[in-house]
Amino acid sequence: MTYEPWQPGMKLSANRLLSISPTWSSWTPTWSTTTGANTPSFGNATLDCAYAVSATTVWWRMDIVFGSTTNFGGGSAADNWQFTLPVTAASAVNAAGAVELSFSGNARVVARSRLLSTTQMGLEISSGKPDGTAVANSGLVDLLSPFTWASGNSIRGVGHYEAAA
Repeated sequence: MTYEPWQPGMKLSANRLLSISPTWSSWTPTWSTTTGANTPSFGNATLDCAYAVSATTVWWRMDIVFGSTTNFGGGSAADNWQFTLPVTAASAVNAAGAVELSFSGNARVVARSRLLSTTQMGLEISSGKPDGTAVANSGLVDLLSPFTWASGNSIRGVGHYEAAA
């Protein structure tokens, strides 16, 4: 349902309330790379992703735990990962949320969600490891950044952005 700002003389209706009341829906992002080559696939990963729209704000959450048949793609650091957004954004923005990248037990790195376009989100590393060790491969997340991905690693985060009109 499309959101329309309140105008003088508008009456409260069920449809009007629905347009501004967020309702969570499941969302399965498409996982690809910025080059379009060496495409990864979820395999038997566990995905719990959802979104809600309130007026022109899209709220999202992502919880992905990679499985034994997950294919992390191939290629080089130029093959940065990207995930489709649940709703087209008004514009690409540098900060649209925060995610935790977990690996090897309790080791983790913080990243921010960056809208690479109005339909794609990338994850940009924005911290070192909890023990203070620098991340060798900073920038957008890919097959080898910030670490070599494996079964049991996860991406968990939340965020929001402005939806396209």
